[in-house]
Amino acid sequence: MRIDHVFIDSIGVTLHEFEPVERAVSKGLISQELVDANGLTGTHLAHDIPAVELAISAARVAMDRSKLQREDITHHVHSGVYYQGPPGSYAPGYVLRELEVDPVSSLYLRQGCNGMLGALEVAVGQLTGAAQAENVLLTSGENFTATGSDRYTGIGQAYFLSDGGAAALISAEEGFAQIRSLSAGILPELERWHRGDGPLLADEGRESDGDMAERATRYSETETPLSETLEKLTLFNLGVIRRALVDADLNADDIAKVVPINIDGRMIEYSVMMPLGLPMDRSTWDFGKGIGHVGGADVFITLEHLVRAREVAPGDHVLLISQGPGWMCTAAVVTLVDLPTWAL
Repeated sequence: MRIDHVFIDSIGVTLHEFEPVERAVSKGLISQELVDANGLTGTHLAHDIPAVELAISAARVAMDRSKLQREDITHHVHSGVYYQGPPGSYAPGYVLRELEVDPVSSLYLRQGCNGMLGALEVAVGQLTGAAQAENVLLTSGENFTATGSDRYTGIGQAYFLSDGGAAALISAEEGFAQIRSLSAGILPELERWHRGDGPLLADEGRESDGDMAERATRYSETETPLSETLEKLTLFNLGVIRRALVDADLNADDIAKVVPINIDGRMIEYSVMMPLGLPMDRSTWDFGKGIGHVGGADVFITLEHLVRAREVAPGDHVLLISQGPGWMCTAAVVTLVDLPTWAL
C-alpha cells in the first residue's frame, strides 16, 4: 500500500554485552566450521535483564530523542518472539506502566521475527484509518539467555540469537523519515515448516517435538525438500518486496540501503540482493553480522544505526524487510527527510 503522511519520529535501541564468536567457539557452543560458513561474528547478552525491560529501556531512549511527550502517545503496539512474562500476564501493560504512559489503546502482536514491521503495519492503519491515532509507540524486546534457548543453532545454522530491545515513535505529523509504502503477506502452505507435527492442544505429558530447527529439518526430510521450500519462500518474499517498491514509485536501483533481518550473508545475497540486481554493499550485512538476531527488532536496530552513523542522508530511500514463521513477510520503504539531532 502507498502511504501518505506517516513518519518515524524517533528510534531507540538497547544492546548489552557483546559476545564475539571466538568466545562462543572456545566455549564449545558452536563449531569453527559453522562460523566459517555463515560469516556471523557475534551476538549480545543481556543476562538476567527481562525482555520487557529491554523494550522499556529502548522506549525511554526513543522518547528522550523525541519532542513528543508521554501524553502525546495515543496508541501502543508491543511485539515479542520468546518469553515476555508469566502466562496470563500482559506484556504491553507492564511496558506502559513502567513508562508511566496514560491509558491508551495497546496491542500485543505475535508475528515472530516479523514483529516490529507487523507492528508498523498496524500503526499505519491506526494513523490513517478510523482510529485517528496521532502518535503510536512500537516496542519489542528479547532475552534468549533467560529462556535457555540454544543461541547458536536453536533456530538453524543461519542465525545467532541476540538479546536486545528496540522502540520507535510513529507519527502522523512529522519525523526524520517518511514511510512511503508497506507490503505484507503470508504463504500458509509453509505453515507446518516451523510448527511440525505437534498437537494443537496442550499436552504436558507428550514428548517434546524438538526445537524449531529440528522441526524444520524433519519437514524437509519427510514433506518438502529444503530446496523447494526455499524457492517458494524466495519467490513469495520477492513478490512482497516488489509491491512495496511499486507502491513507493521506486525501482530497486533507487534504494540506498536494504535492511534485512540479521542472518547468514549468503541467504541475504541469494534470496534478496541478487534477485533485485543489487550488490551486497547496498545491504546492511556488514553491520548485522555482528549484532545477532533480536527477533522482530532487527530492522529498527539497523535503521537506527544507519541514521545515527550518518550512513544514509536526506533523500535516501531505505528498504526494510523481515520474515516470520507462517510463512510471513513484510517490506517497507522509508525515505530520509532529515537527520535527527541524535545522529553523530
